[in-house]
Amino acid sequence: MTVTVLVPDDYGVAAVSRVTGARALRFTLGEPLPAGADEAEILVPGFLVGPHAVEMTWALPKLRYVQLLTAGAENWVGKVPEGVLLSIARGAHGASTAEWALTGLLSMYREFTEFAVAQREHRWTQHQTDTLHGKRILIVGAGDLAVEMRRMLAPFDTEVTVVGTHAREGVRGVDELPTLLGDFDAVVLMVPVTSQTIGMVDAEFLSHMADHAILVNAARGVVVRTDDLVAELSTGRLRAILDVTDPEPLPTGHPLWDAPGLLLTPHVGGSSRGSLQRAWAVATSEIERYLSGDQPRHLVHGEY
Repeated sequence: MTVTVLVPDDYGVAAVSRVTGARALRFTLGEPLPAGADEAEILVPGFLVGPHAVEMTWALPKLRYVQLLTAGAENWVGKVPEGVLLSIARGAHGASTAEWALTGLLSMYREFTEFAVAQREHRWTQHQTDTLHGKRILIVGAGDLAVEMRRMLAPFDTEVTVVGTHAREGVRGVDELPTLLGDFDAVVLMVPVTSQTIGMVDAEFLSHMADHAILVNAARGVVVRTDDLVAELSTGRLRAILDVTDPEPLPTGHPLWDAPGLLLTPHVGGSSRGSLQRAWAVATSEIERYLSGDQPRHLVHGEY
């Protein structure tokens, strides 16, 4: 038996066509579904599609499985028809996102942004900068991103502590955060979006961070209460490196654009060369398991 898999791009057509027992059928989001889509059992949405893509699932009567190309599933959890499996591309973007976070920290500590401005203005501003070497780094989140981040920080002789939903060997519990935050030079957010993480970085959370510490958000914008962060940045007490914001995209005139001590990128942490290939490698592996009767490794259970 051949299973129809709806895919969003030519790379997906080629990748799924190599899976035994699968037939790739390409669709274009926002356009009518192609002929034969009503037979689709598997849907692979595009990379970083918005919540509107979820509506497709209700128009596919034989849909049994949704395979995402991202590690984040917040737009899909609880919104697909009952009985439809949902799997994420865990492991596809961890190294790239950790690289983004590392680059942000190095850029801020070594003042590369300021030096770039000086270059454009033809100013020679030789002076001593700070360094990442020996810093104390707290990673909030204990998944694939945290593993990759810890690995990349190792050559800098940093002191790394990881916080997860519960304490276990090598991981501190999230309930310890209020007493932990003040001991670190940088706090890196690498958590999924759940009811427990939405808004977790609020005025109280930020108030526990050490003076001059850096908040790095490699998660999602809704994890941080934007107004509370803007208030802290405005005082100059804290700095921040953000790849995600709430709202997103950041609208013209939003106070974050001009907040002092902020390095901002437009949600590009996982968007590096090869990201599509890495995501499809995970996706096809998961689809192969599903078609063979095995449970996909990265199924979402509950909120994540």
